[in-house]
Amino acid sequence: MRRSKDVAQIGSRVEMFIDHWLIDEQQGIELRVTPPERREVVLKLDKRWEGKAACYFTVIQDEGKIRLYYRGNAPTDDHDDQQATCYAESEDGIHFERPVLGLYEYEGSSSNNIVWRGLESHNFAPMKDASPSAAKESLFKAVGGVAPRGTPWEEGMLNALHSPDGIHWSKMEANPVITDQPFDSHNVVLWDPNLSAYRCYARYWADRKVRAVHSSISPDFREWQPFAPNTYDADVPIEQFYTNATVVCPGAEHMYLSFPKRFIESRKKVPEHPFSGLSDTMFMSSRDGIHWDRTFLEAWLRPGQDRKNWTERSNMIAHGIVQIEPELFSLYVTEHYRWDDISLRRLTVRKHGFASIHGGYRGGEVTTRPLIFSGNRLLLNYATSAAGSIQVELLDESGRPLDGYEASDMEPLYGDELEGIVRWRNDENVSALAEKPVRVRFLLHDADIYSMQFKTL
Repeated sequence: MRRSKDVAQIGSRVEMFIDHWLIDEQQGIELRVTPPERREVVLKLDKRWEGKAACYFTVIQDEGKIRLYYRGNAPTDDHDDQQATCYAESEDGIHFERPVLGLYEYEGSSSNNIVWRGLESHNFAPMKDASPSAAKESLFKAVGGVAPRGTPWEEGMLNALHSPDGIHWSKMEANPVITDQPFDSHNVVLWDPNLSAYRCYARYWADRKVRAVHSSISPDFREWQPFAPNTYDADVPIEQFYTNATVVCPGAEHMYLSFPKRFIESRKKVPEHPFSGLSDTMFMSSRDGIHWDRTFLEAWLRPGQDRKNWTERSNMIAHGIVQIEPELFSLYVTEHYRWDDISLRRLTVRKHGFASIHGGYRGGEVTTRPLIFSGNRLLLNYATSAAGSIQVELLDESGRPLDGYEASDMEPLYGDELEGIVRWRNDENVSALAEKPVRVRFLLHDADIYSMQFKTL
């Protein structure tokens, strides 16, 4: 019996198979997360103003340039007001250079890449403002800060900063814009095109014992609403999320993605390391930025065989996704945290391929909920084995196959494409079905479908 899901208005947007929202029926199919591939080390944190506790990286793709921000010098404690924010840039997202900016002294010299010093540098979190009303002097915005020394830990504060060029920063307001939270982790900010507002995702302590994530909304980056905790389905386990790295997905901006660093505080793998704890990275998604889908409870990024990643705060994902290759998304991860050879490494994952509907060798099928689309072609982001295949049927709202669009009307699709066009023998043009409720049925044999899109070509 079919479940009674409402008709979904998907227009021509990319719909990733990262949750069950689009799925109405499935048989012999599993939703499978796609682990990233560890690629090049892009930056070794070996300058004297950086050090082995460099962290809280943010990456921003900006008009042919990849900008990278991070905390440099290891503070004596979280309240050290001499902490530094460093900046590097790259044309290819692989080879990063530290420009000599001459803005701030460190140990008597200004020959460095420091763009800010102060409490805000403990967790400086910048963004490029995509708001259509962003002022020239505020094309880049950031938040940062913790409680000053002598102030109770839970009375932390975030200051708002802005910059015309991402290099020269100043405070937007004399006083903090958000107060009365610890804020001692990476509190990221973004422009939310779905709300036409700014969002801040920060860490808090649920019941004063569990590291968790909550968010606030602002129309102007100055006045912020009360924080709302992330919510999850009732059967999702409670886990410690140290950071969140939440983004709006490039090219599928109706979706929110998060890459929280899961912290296992009680474990210790490397005896000689002075600190306990282990970390890995999770993957979760949301359609409103508040309720989060955790279909995938297993780790998205494991520590791997490198023993120096089996210590406390390694495996922390930088905030931001960039695209430097047509077929791949690039993310970045901290490795060897608090070791002398701490570094930042690039990760890659298939574009819009964070997860898939997977059919094994014995085959399986998926039928979507009723949906209304716009466009004249159905495109699939898919991959099969050499022996694998995908067939596609279009059905009416009640589930009856539409004439000319049955599985028997098409040659099996096989290969590996980001935008493979579904072709039936008589026609590949589906514009006659646009703006009407239809279902899509996928038959998979040793194959994965990562995303689908109706599009005008």
